Amino acid sequence: MVDVARARKLADRIKVVVAETLETRIKDPRLGFITITDARVTGDLQQATVFYTVYGDDAQKADTAAALESARGVLRSEVGRQTGVRLTPTLTFVADAVPENATHIEDLLAQVAAADAEVHRAAAGATYAGDADPYKAPRDEADEADEPDQADQPDHGDEPDQGDELGQAEGARDSAR
Repeated sequence: MVDVARARKLADRIKVVVAETLETRIKDPRLGFITITDARVTGDLQQATVFYTVYGDDAQKADTAAALESARGVLRSEVGRQTGVRLTPTLTFVADAVPENATHIEDLLAQVAAADAEVHRAAAGATYAGDADPYKAPRDEADEADEPDQADQPDHGDEPDQGDELGQAEGARDSAR
């Protein structure tokens, strides 16, 4: 196994070499408007996968895939010459799915935005089903008048006062001394 940083550097170099070679040396008319988006190398540096996108319809994408397949040998020899590695990795070209995924995500986001706008339109004229705060009961002055305060309670002389009991106990203790 090779160091991950070395594999990443080699993958970046392969991406640049393939892009420059496609631009300068490959003159295949089937080659469409192509962009090399990424390259990945296996841990043993024997296989390289080059990801690309093509601007155009399905026919142009198929023609570009065929042109890349026919130019694989030239591209591999150029990668070997410019990178200087002992064993030149085998190149595999894969159409990148990023543009299709991005389009799909944009469509989903548009659907969510439309649904969110519909919810906001429905909520604009809505009111509460009950009170604004159903858990808070308003207090009326009439309710407060029905409940007597502790201070308004009459003092019954029958009940002993706790203060009196404490005073009697202290007096008994003082007389015992």
